[in-house]
Amino acid sequence: MYALALLLAWAAAPFWETRPPAAWTDAELSGFLADSPWAQLAGPAPGVTIYLATARPMREAEAELYRRARLRQAHLPEVADLDYADFLRTEGARHIVIAVPFPDTLALADAAEYKRMEQESVLKIGRRTYKMSGHFPPVAADPRLRMAFPRDVRAGDKSLYFELYLPGVGGNFKSADFRFKELNYRGRVEY
Repeated sequence: MYALALLLAWAAAPFWETRPPAAWTDAELSGFLADSPWAQLAGPAPGVTIYLATARPMREAEAELYRRARLRQAHLPEVADLDYADFLRTEGARHIVIAVPFPDTLALADAAEYKRMEQESVLKIGRRTYKMSGHFPPVAADPRLRMAFPRDVRAGDKSLYFELYLPGVGGNFKSADFRFKELNYRGRVEY
């Protein structure tokens, strides 16, 4: 009876809990990066996908996505964005980074819009509010805007709530709420 219950629980587990990203289909991989506990459509409409790029499952999924892209396009560099990779290695433990697919890089070239993004994009954790501490603009091999915020999660905190000003993205203001109770990956909360 116990073995049957265990088998049923395992069968009901999402694919990201039972298989590594290298074993995911292309549809599972792209779906995971667009709609999973770590990725959501941020509103108001028209929405834009925002995901927690520092969460372990997202880092693994991005690495697999890039590995597959390099198999198809041999000219791609070994690392999509060397500056971001260095940042993750040295500062990743002290920051939460979100990623936003960002097709209109010209919107970031406007100095006033760029400054407004820096000033008005915040992370709220409980009653605390944190301004963006830095960002990585989209590059050819990584067409995502990456925004870094201080990692100051405390006992009793329930979610990460982002209010973002995204120049050139329909409506400009977007918000996303990631609840810690939904961010479990292989037995750990990941963000």
